[in-house]
Amino acid sequence: MTLMHAPSTNASFPIGFQALEGTPADCEECGKAERVGFEFDFAYQPIVDLQTAQVFAHEALVRGPAGEGAASVLAQVNEHNRYRFDQACRVKAIKGAAALGIQECVSINFLPNAIYKPELCIRTTLRAAQTHGFPVERIIFEVTEGERVEDGPWFAEILREYKRCGFKTAIDDFGAGYAGLKLLADFQPDLIKIDMDLVRNIDASMARQSIVKHLVRLCAEMRIEVIAEGIETAAERDFLFDAGIHLMQGYLFAKPAFKSIAPVVPTAWRPVRTR
Repeated sequence: MTLMHAPSTNASFPIGFQALEGTPADCEECGKAERVGFEFDFAYQPIVDLQTAQVFAHEALVRGPAGEGAASVLAQVNEHNRYRFDQACRVKAIKGAAALGIQECVSINFLPNAIYKPELCIRTTLRAAQTHGFPVERIIFEVTEGERVEDGPWFAEILREYKRCGFKTAIDDFGAGYAGLKLLADFQPDLIKIDMDLVRNIDASMARQSIVKHLVRLCAEMRIEVIAEGIETAAERDFLFDAGIHLMQGYLFAKPAFKSIAPVVPTAWRPVRTR
């Protein structure tokens, strides 16, 4: 079944995509625990926009069925269930965001090594978005820079396919590994998320400041939005904002909320400075 070259009547989906075959029940099957062999759920953490003083997106963070940390879930993922887990994550994250009434973007981590054919794997996500009424253009797929991908061009093609489908793309933990600039050369995502190790105490580190300032300029030239993650102090927030970054995420603003929307701490918004 092809996804392209047919008119769409659903405004939530990109022009050029036909309605997907299948039923809501088919979509629900992908999210069932029996498909992967263990239970899991999601917490949601806001990404804020300091220019507008509004929430830009919510990142869906995998958790155990009772809110246990991500490590307890990821330890159960192996080569036999990786694909099913990746597909189930997409369905559950979208379903959860829709149930919570999230109106902003939702950011979902994916496992590139779990994908064998991008156009087929995307079908599950498109069907979940269609079933739960969540617009495709409000879904961000992010992948960690340090994810071990043996075939770089194939990985770039995955991300290009996602963009063709109308999804936003992001590279997470940028600066944590060795492949960051190579990834940008092969593919330009909509967003990059600066690794928290570069953010930590940046207000007191000239080396970190220089790296981040140059990265911001590079991304501006390539029309890539920058998100700083792991913000814990007002000093980190203020330096990064003055450096040109207005999208931020971290405990200063809100901790992840299990199966709910985390409210932003009112005092975490950057105060308006008067001259």
